[in-house]
Amino acid sequence: MKEEKKDLEEYYKELYEREKQKSEKLAYELADTRRECEDLAMKLSRIKDSPFWAMSKPFRVVIHFFIRQKNRILCHGNPKGIARKIVNKYREKRAVKIHGTGSFPTAARRREEEETKFPKNIKISILVPLYNTPERFLREMIDSVIAQTYKNWELCLADGSDKEHGLVGEICKSYYEKDSRIVYKKLEKNEGISGNTNACYAMATGEYIGLFDHDDLLHPSVLYEYMKVICEQDADYVYCDEATFKGNSINHMITLHFKPDFAPDNLRANNYICHFSVFKRELLEGTELFRSQFDGSQDHDMILRLTGRAERIVHVPQILYYWRSHKGSVASGIGAKTYAIAAAKGAIAEHLKSKGCHDFSIESTRAFETIFRIKYNLNARPLVSIIIANKDHVEDLSRCVESIINKSTYENYEIIIVENNSETEQIREYYREISKHPKVQVVTWQGVFNYSKINNYGVTFAKGEYVLLLNNDTEIITEGWIEEMLMYGQREDVGVVGAKLYYEDKTIQHAGIVIGLGAHRTAGHTHYKVPEANVGYMGKLCYAQNVTAVTGACMLVKKSLYEQLGGLDEEYTVALNDVDFCLRVRKLGLLNIFTPFAELYHYESKSRGSDNKRDANAIRYQEESDKFKERWKVELSKGDPYYNRNFSLDHSDFTVNWKKQQVR
Repeated sequence: MKEEKKDLEEYYKELYEREKQKSEKLAYELADTRRECEDLAMKLSRIKDSPFWAMSKPFRVVIHFFIRQKNRILCHGNPKGIARKIVNKYREKRAVKIHGTGSFPTAARRREEEETKFPKNIKISILVPLYNTPERFLREMIDSVIAQTYKNWELCLADGSDKEHGLVGEICKSYYEKDSRIVYKKLEKNEGISGNTNACYAMATGEYIGLFDHDDLLHPSVLYEYMKVICEQDADYVYCDEATFKGNSINHMITLHFKPDFAPDNLRANNYICHFSVFKRELLEGTELFRSQFDGSQDHDMILRLTGRAERIVHVPQILYYWRSHKGSVASGIGAKTYAIAAAKGAIAEHLKSKGCHDFSIESTRAFETIFRIKYNLNARPLVSIIIANKDHVEDLSRCVESIINKSTYENYEIIIVENNSETEQIREYYREISKHPKVQVVTWQGVFNYSKINNYGVTFAKGEYVLLLNNDTEIITEGWIEEMLMYGQREDVGVVGAKLYYEDKTIQHAGIVIGLGAHRTAGHTHYKVPEANVGYMGKLCYAQNVTAVTGACMLVKKSLYEQLGGLDEEYTVALNDVDFCLRVRKLGLLNIFTPFAELYHYESKSRGSDNKRDANAIRYQEESDKFKERWKVELSKGDPYYNRNFSLDHSDFTVNWKKQQVR
């Protein structure tokens, strides 16, 4: 015992000396920095006291004005007056350069692409159903195919135009007589979108099939870019980003749609893939291309079916398709084709049934009539164990617990409060009182604060089939919050489910997490501090969707999966343990889901302080950030699959990175 005591004393003595040396070194560096600051302050003072400084004031005022305008341009927000005009003009020019005709290949680049020898010799058949197509639209559409830098294509035109539009056939004849790659057929009668497209398919001889609307345009390099991913990644289904334009030029872009990589839950709620789909012909074996009962959303139906069969779905994050908005087109508004709403619901229902799901409802959301909320009934009502870590803060905890008890419509749950080093008699009294509730128990973790360890400890007491980690500074808004999360958590292909969290002023605190986002380039919350009424980028705040991670402030996961992964990594004391856990879940091939229909208040970080302060918290956060970036450097280098690379990592509201030129 004496030797052990002596060894322990020696250990603490050495530890004290090491920490003392560190402290002395930091104090020295701090003093040195202060001296440098004082030196710089003196130099600045001398400059400002000089006659030249006073004389240059008018010039500096003008320069600073333009700097302010530039900063407004490069940031998100809603500038006014002259700043708004400058912003709009700047963005228009950048849009043309990065995503419009300015992105078209130069003569040298065109030669390089045309001369590229791919390891696979693949013909891509592009299907275009024609119906009373205006001459200008028709010529521009065909010309955009002829202009492709990849030359092994086939353009299949099935013409269902009426007798009054014979010019359509004459124009097509003038093209196919000059280019044998263009195949044309005049149909005996108009069979509608599905029938006419299926007629195109019957004409096709290519190994891959591409779907193209008769009034839209292709980027000259789209087939080249698709061939790259087909050859390099063995892609059997490919799609790209797209722009909606109006008028006579694609440079008049009114919407830039930057899409995530393949996200099955997004696709069920919203046909975000849309244009330009190119896929391996083999995916269609034994099935139809378009089904007439889904006219209006025939492409959504087809995409749901084919992506379900595909083995390698690849998204090319570049705007390579231009969707023309004109009177009568879907791009100009769903009112042009109201039957598309019913067709889309039917397509989604058919898809869900094919996946073994038969008890659900589909309804339009406030974002758009063809963006849907899908309500799944629960297969069972398993016990859900809600884990809440707590230290003092009786007001926060009582509000949280009472909101669960008083508002939740789901009854089969238990609450496990993990007490950690509380000091007040008030919280002890609350524990004694709340423990009388049959659904609540209080357990004690006596170690130093470590969010991961505390939650892992709490889970050891859980009797439920599901674990729901919940911060003590949250408050339930949605009465059916557990059902809304459990309807996704019950699926075998889902790992973690997260909720929509608000600050007290009803601005968004959490709506899914993107890795690489924010100042530390680790992870950040999307739509951060956006008002509740906002529908989000392309309606994202209005439907359940796949995300890379969700916050541990409200996170549902199967207990068996939680235990399989060893719970939260205890090396992360406070920050990034939830993101790390979600990334480990994804490595198992499971999906993580954010649902906006489970809503809570989150009075963030009241009990432990902010990580943004330049104190011990900031130092700790930096250490955990470094650890996270080292562990997940491959994933971070690739970028978040659900956050398009064209978005800025400096902002959380899907702001386009106008400073970045796309590299192809």
